[in-house]
Amino acid sequence: MLRDRHRTRRRSSDETREETNGEHLLVDDANKYKKFRTRTLSTVWMIGGFIFILYLGHLFIWGMIVVIQILMAKELFALAARAQREKQLPGFRLLNWHFFFTAMVYVYGRFLSKQLVNSISSDRILTQLFSGYIKYHMLICYSMYIIGFVWFILTLRKRSYHYQFGQFAWTHMILFVVFTQSAFTVANIFEGIIWFLLPASLIVINDIAAYICGFFFGRTPLIKLSPKKTWEGFIGASIVTVVSASLLANLMGRSLWLTCPRKDLSIGPLYCDPGPLFKPKTYELPSWFPFREVNILPVQSHALVYGLFASVIAPFGGFFASGFKRAFRIKDFGDSIPGHGGITDRMDCQMVMAVFSYIYYQSFIAPLNVTVDEMMDQILRTLSVEQQMELYRELGKVLL
Repeated sequence: MLRDRHRTRRRSSDETREETNGEHLLVDDANKYKKFRTRTLSTVWMIGGFIFILYLGHLFIWGMIVVIQILMAKELFALAARAQREKQLPGFRLLNWHFFFTAMVYVYGRFLSKQLVNSISSDRILTQLFSGYIKYHMLICYSMYIIGFVWFILTLRKRSYHYQFGQFAWTHMILFVVFTQSAFTVANIFEGIIWFLLPASLIVINDIAAYICGFFFGRTPLIKLSPKKTWEGFIGASIVTVVSASLLANLMGRSLWLTCPRKDLSIGPLYCDPGPLFKPKTYELPSWFPFREVNILPVQSHALVYGLFASVIAPFGGFFASGFKRAFRIKDFGDSIPGHGGITDRMDCQMVMAVFSYIYYQSFIAPLNVTVDEMMDQILRTLSVEQQMELYRELGKVLL
C-alpha cells in the first residue's frame, strides 16, 4: 500500500514537472480563460492606441517608437543588473544610458537628416543652428561615444572588472538589438506609413491567429523553445496572415495618408502622386467566374511576400526571445502589458520584420531614379550658410 502511494506521488510529481516543462500543451487550468480575457482586453486597448497614433501622423509614430525603445532598453538593462554590484559602482547605470542616447543621436541623425533639412530650410536662424550639427554629425556622435568609453575606463573598480566588462558588452548588445529594428522602422515610416503599418500589422495578425488557433486546435508541439507553440497554430496563422496581407494592402494602398512619403518633420496633410504601385489594374476573369473582372493594386503582390515572411520567418524572432528567456530563467522580460509580459516580449518578431521590410523596400520597391531635389539636398545638408551663398553666386556666374 505504501508502495502504491509512493508511485502515485511520483506520477503526480512527474506530471507536474512535464506541465512545467511544457510537454502537455493543453491542460485543464482554472485560470486559462481568465488569462485569455486579460490578454484580449490588453490587445484591444493596444490596437486602439496604435490606431490613434497612426491618425496623428509620422512624427507621433516616431515618438511612439522612441518610447518603445526606452522601455525595451530599461527591461533589458534590468535583466542582467545586480543591485548589490550597482550600489558599489555609482553612476555606472547612467553610463549605460549615455551609450543609449549616443546611439539614438547617431541613428536618427543619419536617417532623418533629409527631413530635418527640409523642415528648417525656410528659417535662417534654425538653418544656422542645425547646419553645424548636420555637417559634423558623425564627429559629434563619435565624440559622445569616446566620452562614454573614457568614462567607463575611469569607473573600473578592483574586484568588479568581470561584472563591469560583462555589463559593457551587454549594453552594446542591447543597442544592437534595440536600434537595429527601430532605425529601419523609422526609415520605413517616412517612406510612407504603409511600409511600417503593413508589416507591423501582419506580425500582430500572425501572433493573434497563432494564439487563437493554438488555443482551440493546438495538439502537436512545434518547437521545444516555445512549448505552447503548435503546428496547428503555426499553419493556421500562416494562412490567415497571407490572406490578410493581400486584403490589407488593397485597403491601405488607396489612402494618400498611408502611401505618401513625408519629406519633412511637419504634421500637416499629404498630397502626392501615389505611383503605379497604388493605381488599380483591371484583370479579366474566365467566364465561369461569378464576376468578369477584378481590380487589384500591384502592391498586393509585394504584400504576399511580406505575409509569407511574417508567418514563416519572423516567428523565429519569438523563438530566439524564448531561448533567451530560458537562459535567464524568466517567464517574461517585464510586466508592462497585462497578459503579454513586457514591451520586449511584443517586439521580438517585429525586430526581424522591420529589417526585412526596409531591405525588401529598398531592393524591389524604392524608385532608382535620383531627382535634382535629392542631389541638391545631398549637397546642401553638408554646407554652411556662407558656403551655400557662395555656391549660389558661382551657379549664377555659370548660368550667366
